[in-house]
Amino acid sequence: MASIEPKASTTVMLTPQGEFELERMPPNPQLQAWDAADQYLLKQIDELKILTRQSRLLLVNDNFGALSVALADNHPVMVNDSFLSQQALYRNMQLNGYEPDQVTFNSGLPLPHAKFDVILIKIPKSQALLEHQLYSLRDLIGFDTRIIAAGMSRSIHSSTLKLFESILGPTTTSLAWKKSRLIYVTRDQALNQGQSPYPDSFIVEADREYTIINHANLFSRDKLDSGSRLVIENMPASEKYRHIVDLGCGNGILGLIAASLNPEAKLIFTDESYMAIDSARINFEAAFGKNREAEFTVTNCLQGIANESVDLVLNNPPFHQQTSVGDTIAWQMFIEARKALKPGGELWVVGNRHLAYHAKLKKIFGHCEQVASNKKFVLLLAVKQ
Repeated sequence: MASIEPKASTTVMLTPQGEFELERMPPNPQLQAWDAADQYLLKQIDELKILTRQSRLLLVNDNFGALSVALADNHPVMVNDSFLSQQALYRNMQLNGYEPDQVTFNSGLPLPHAKFDVILIKIPKSQALLEHQLYSLRDLIGFDTRIIAAGMSRSIHSSTLKLFESILGPTTTSLAWKKSRLIYVTRDQALNQGQSPYPDSFIVEADREYTIINHANLFSRDKLDSGSRLVIENMPASEKYRHIVDLGCGNGILGLIAASLNPEAKLIFTDESYMAIDSARINFEAAFGKNREAEFTVTNCLQGIANESVDLVLNNPPFHQQTSVGDTIAWQMFIEARKALKPGGELWVVGNRHLAYHAKLKKIFGHCEQVASNKKFVLLLAVKQ
């Protein structure tokens, strides 16, 4: 096969299945859309010859579609909680000349009801998500199903192996290759005790008591994080806020309190996690019933929200995507928030002090003021002029 010349935001993954041009979502020329664990897994699949054209193949946590593209001829089902991963899948299928319907996307809510011959798992950053997925996979595993997991060595710990062994069955590991490892799992069909402990919940005391439900992949799943607490303690309330967005909403706690303090406002919850949006919907309906108007949108930041259509955006930005740390997503959130806000509309942002969000907001909005702070976090306000 001829070598591929990558574009500015793409990299080329070399595998036994071929050479594939891949792009992250959002595009980032400093980071590649695959890792050595993807290559190791594809190399092992080729050596073991466990896939045929008729094999029913399930790919779990394929972050940017690297596995799906390389194995597209097997028409796999790809399971991922991330809308960005879904968009990366479609983009990378297109880049490599495949039709989108050669891979079936599944958000994991719920998993498909089918038995699979081969299940390949990338180890996620969240151990809670992995635990939930392993319990959920039990019903998809037949007597002859081959199960192989992969991850960078830094992501595979003794606790990771114990999860596989306690939920699915006997587990062994490979030697390290380019700082990645494989996990081989044999399903013990007699091992059926226990079930996923997720979603779980915690109580928040604000203007009243809220029980907050959280799916497995949510940030600060077991308690209210300090940043959100700072926003809640200073939550704005005014008749001028007719349309409020909880941007990167997670479990929706910020939008929930904003809705309570601004009873005439329409709420919009956005997040790129399917589990986050489902949690936010559950929590909003528990607090207000189905009569209070709200929108729940799985999307990339504020894509799909009309320009100059909202009065207030609440934002606790993530500073990582999977294992990569950076401010790319925060920049995108701030830029898109300015576009979505009406003139005079407000963006309220909370973040760790060291992230220096005030500098970014000043560059985008022309100004920024500090509303409140504690030892670790600052709450910032930028108004669209």
